[in-house]
Amino acid sequence: MVFQRKNERNHRTRNMSVVTLLIIPILILSACSGNSDNNNNAKDNSNNNSKNKNTAFKVVIDPGHGGKDNGATGASGQYEKSFTLRLSKEVKKLLEQESGMEVFMTRTDDSFISQESRYRPKYANKLNADVYVSIHGNTFSNPSVSGTETFYYHNNSRQFARILQKHVVEATGFRDRGIKKKDLFVVRDTNMPAALIEVGYLTNPENESVMRTDDFQSRVAASIVEGIKAYKERSDEQGFLNWGF
Repeated sequence: MVFQRKNERNHRTRNMSVVTLLIIPILILSACSGNSDNNNNAKDNSNNNSKNKNTAFKVVIDPGHGGKDNGATGASGQYEKSFTLRLSKEVKKLLEQESGMEVFMTRTDDSFISQESRYRPKYANKLNADVYVSIHGNTFSNPSVSGTETFYYHNNSRQFARILQKHVVEATGFRDRGIKKKDLFVVRDTNMPAALIEVGYLTNPENESVMRTDDFQSRVAASIVEGIKAYKERSDEQGFLNWGF
């Protein structure tokens, strides 16, 4: 009986040793696999963060009219197309100083762009731009009419238009004519949030005399940039850029 018990104890000891030898490699493999998964997750997160940091916010600035399309004729006899180009270039210059912004213009000189070609919205859509801003000077038969207003078309552009209007009105000091939904092809045919700003009435002598000055254009350009930045910040937080039409 004693000999038999000794054999049983020896047999159990050998079995435990075998089990231990089998478990140790499994534990080692499991630990290595866990570290590999953690490393892969860290790499994935690192790549995603890097991608987010390196993705520029694309802005298309559209100076209204151009070439044989003069736009409105101001009280001074000067054309809208020169006002919009000058102001747009100032906006572009300021935006380029902002980190994470990539800026494009539908025209950079006195070029004619056919409305029938729909080049302006097509250009922005091809770039897959984040926002689109069309800059204009207003006109009316009654020279006493004045003010700043912003147009949009799609629902995903309403918030963008409201933010731009707020900032630009503060810069112009003109009457706040609000934002309005209007079927204009530059804001209708664009796939991204888009707004058309009527900065002021060129047919109003007082408005125009101020609108042509360097100080005014610098203020308004800065306000447009601030509006774009404010919209970007809110869209990042609340997902405005993902709204449907």
